Amino acid sequence: MKLSKGWGAVLIIMLLLILDQVLKIWVKTHMQLHDNYQVTSWFYIYFTENPGMAFGIEVIGKLFLSIFRIIAVGFIAYYLVGIIRKNYTFGYIVCISMIFAGAVGNIIDSVFYGVIFDHSYGQVATFMPADGGYSTWLHGKVVDMFYFPLIQTTLPDWLPIWGGEEFIFFRPIFNLADSAICVGVFLLFIFYRHTLSNSLTKEEKNKHAEKAV
Repeated sequence: MKLSKGWGAVLIIMLLLILDQVLKIWVKTHMQLHDNYQVTSWFYIYFTENPGMAFGIEVIGKLFLSIFRIIAVGFIAYYLVGIIRKNYTFGYIVCISMIFAGAVGNIIDSVFYGVIFDHSYGQVATFMPADGGYSTWLHGKVVDMFYFPLIQTTLPDWLPIWGGEEFIFFRPIFNLADSAICVGVFLLFIFYRHTLSNSLTKEEKNKHAEKAV
């Protein structure tokens, strides 16, 4: 049972990583920055890049963010192996696997894309360009492409401050890795909140026990 859960986690992680990278590489090698394809009135494939966190949030330096991501993924991997060995429910393992896969997917962009691709400004990027990439190791930009402007309207003029301005919901542009992280976290808090709480409590107790010994 433990072995099958472990292989299930590996399968989920590999499937998400492959799909995420195939999408990103296709977008990077077929579209210029800010090109878009309208799938429906509320769904676009819109190519953008961000040097920051999920959904284009930029808070801290790129190098620090890349190193932080790598360290965080190491902790998640350690935790994932632990819950598989302890035979946790498969649904809980799936959630952690999704978060892990999403984090690794964006790390791949951050670590490698600046070196293996040239820029996408006014051109379609080349894979492994002869003149080198657009940046250095750990300074790559994350490729985003999913855009869901579910509501596009103009706010009424009588509204204070924002009256007359364009309003778009949902504005962020994201990728499959971001989705995997968000869905994994959402499912954790909806269905496995107590499991997560008990798991972290056990880990803390084990640390204190080890220190006492």
